[in-house]
Amino acid sequence: MPNFSPLTLCISATSFAISQFLFHVGSCRLSTRFTCGFTKLNAKQKIEWNSRTVSTIHAAVVGCFCLYILVYDDAVNKDPVWGNPFMVKLNVAITSGYLISDLLLIICYWKAIGDKYFVTHHVAALYAYYYVLGEGMLPYFGNFRLLAEFSTPFVNQRWFFEVLGYPKHSLPNMVNGVLMTVVFFIVRIAVIPTYYTRVFSTFGTEAFHRLGLGAQCAWIISSVSLDIMNVMWMMKITKGCYKVLYHTDGVLTKTQKNGKAE
Repeated sequence: MPNFSPLTLCISATSFAISQFLFHVGSCRLSTRFTCGFTKLNAKQKIEWNSRTVSTIHAAVVGCFCLYILVYDDAVNKDPVWGNPFMVKLNVAITSGYLISDLLLIICYWKAIGDKYFVTHHVAALYAYYYVLGEGMLPYFGNFRLLAEFSTPFVNQRWFFEVLGYPKHSLPNMVNGVLMTVVFFIVRIAVIPTYYTRVFSTFGTEAFHRLGLGAQCAWIISSVSLDIMNVMWMMKITKGCYKVLYHTDGVLTKTQKNGKAE
């Protein structure tokens, strides 16, 4: 029987409410102050802009909290399956509130921001976080997955540049593109061996058997599903980054040749 503490429920509800407020009110006010380009967007673009603004703020908060826990929470690091989950629950509660809010927005504004992969991602994450919040299980692994949020601001910034009309080969766009590719690889792909090494080390232990079949399936299925999507996204991002850099090299080479010919 899951045991959701009043504190985590309150944090999830607060996170949901703040996410909704930022989408409907906060993003518009902030964006009009930082760039005049926001007012020139059409209704569909503004919906996605607001959604990505909320996503960026959530990623910054949760990512920093996640890193703090991985570095300083000894109880969770020593016992990844049943370590004291208090700090992790707080972080996961923030994320759960945001995910539920984002799912609601995706459904309500499907024509503008509907994406079956994001729905799959959110549902898989919430399925796994149910066990972290309700049972206090797998705190280390639940928190570890949130490292991926560090790549989100760069992914969103790429879209911001695109919708504001920045050329693909402009310096800000290229710098962000390279950073996005590197950070995405580090926090979503390069960490896969470390993550699954820790997963496999728990197999067969008493702590693992205590989880029960339901939690074990939720853990493994959601982890594999999320990583398959991460690999697919990584391939797309790498191809896009390569095309931009390769095209730029080609333009520079052609320019240099023309200069020599002259």
